[in-house]
Amino acid sequence: MTIKPQKILILAANPKLTARLRLDEELRDIKEGLQRSLNRENFDLRYDLAVRPRDIRRAILDYRPNIIHFSGHGAGIQGLAFEDETGKEQLVTGEALAGLFGQFSNQVECVLLNACYSEIQADAIAQQINYVIGMNDQIQDKAAIEFVVGFYDALLAYNPEYDSGSPVEFAFNIARSAIALAGVSGESIPELKKKLI
Repeated sequence: MTIKPQKILILAANPKLTARLRLDEELRDIKEGLQRSLNRENFDLRYDLAVRPRDIRRAILDYRPNIIHFSGHGAGIQGLAFEDETGKEQLVTGEALAGLFGQFSNQVECVLLNACYSEIQADAIAQQINYVIGMNDQIQDKAAIEFVVGFYDALLAYNPEYDSGSPVEFAFNIARSAIALAGVSGESIPELKKKLI
């Protein structure tokens, strides 16, 4: 029996008139980690850039991911910054995202919000999804990239024979230590939320 690969969907947005993020570097490093992994056949990666709110729905419906990853800007309670039709910022609240993601809770195991001040959205989404990672403060580009690269490196290498906790918990812990190992501050900024059953 063949195992279906875990599907990872990365959605990224860096709207006009917002600070430039190194989303290209982040994506390159994630893809590089996937290619070097011994378990790469167990994972499939898709990414969409310059994402608008409708693109979120379409990407999930088309791809049916197990992990949804957003990279971009966060504005606390106001939401995450996606793009509108002209490329300018359009904020989407955690409640709106939770309402959408909840429709896919049978397949989506983890949501990773790699955006400043995204803990509020993570709390809302964790009402629907088993594992959600958000940021409790502003996170610098270098720390954000180290975190996600460490997360996927560990997730791809997870071995239940040796590693404790669930794959997501193991990957989260490795990712936080990756920030410290890189010599940058911010290892306490990522927060893991679990759905209360």
